[in-house]
Amino acid sequence: MSDQKSQTDNPQPKADEEGHDAGKLTFWGRIRTYFLAGVLVTAPISITVYLTWVFLQFVDNKITPLIPVEYNPNTYLPFSLPGLGLIIAIFFFIIVGWFARNVMGRMLIRISEYIVDRMPVIRTLYAAIKQIFETVMASKSQAFREVVMLEYPRKGVYSIGFVTGRSKGEVQEATKNETINVFVPTTPNPTSGYLLFVPKKELIYLDMSVEEGVKLVVSAGIITPERHK
Repeated sequence: MSDQKSQTDNPQPKADEEGHDAGKLTFWGRIRTYFLAGVLVTAPISITVYLTWVFLQFVDNKITPLIPVEYNPNTYLPFSLPGLGLIIAIFFFIIVGWFARNVMGRMLIRISEYIVDRMPVIRTLYAAIKQIFETVMASKSQAFREVVMLEYPRKGVYSIGFVTGRSKGEVQEATKNETINVFVPTTPNPTSGYLLFVPKKELIYLDMSVEEGVKLVVSAGIITPERHK
C-alpha cells in the first residue's frame, strides 16, 4: 500500500511524459525550428543594416557631388567615406538654423516669406508645408501624442487612430458636440489614411504610446503592445 501511495504522489511519471513529448521532434523538425529561430534573429538586424546603408548611399550620391573636388576627401583617399554626405547635411542644417536665429537671418526669412506670399499657388503650398512641420516639430505640440479607438468604418467595427488636435473654426461650429481631429492610418503603410472629425464622447483613449500604436498598425495586428498597468 505504501509503495502504491508513493507512486501516486510522485509526479515523476508526468515529467517523463512531458520530456518524452518534447523529444518527439524529428531531426528535420529540429533543423526547421533552428532555421526559423535563426531567421527571426538575423532578419531584423540585416534589414536594418541594409536600409541604413541604402539611406547613406542615397544621401552621399546626392550631396557628395556638390563638394568641390579640392575639398572632397574621397579625392585623396583610396576608398570612399560612407556617410560623408549625411554628415555634411547635418552640419548644413545646423548652420542654417544658427543663421535663422540671428537678426539678419530672421530679416531674410521675412523678406523671402513676403515674396512667396505674393505668388498665388506657391504661397498656399508653402503655408501648408510650413504649418505641418511646425506642428510636428514643436516641442510642446500635442499632435500624434494619443492613441484612440473609434467605431470606423461602421458601428461595431473599431479602428486605431491618432489624435492630431481639437477641431476649431468652422469645423467645430458646424456641430454641437466637441469634436477631435483623428488621423486613421492604413495598414501596412501608416503614412496614408483618413482625417476624421469625431465627437470626443465617441473616442476610446488607450494607454499605449504612439510608437506602440504605429507598430500595431504596421504589423497588421501581429505585434500587440502589452497592457500598461
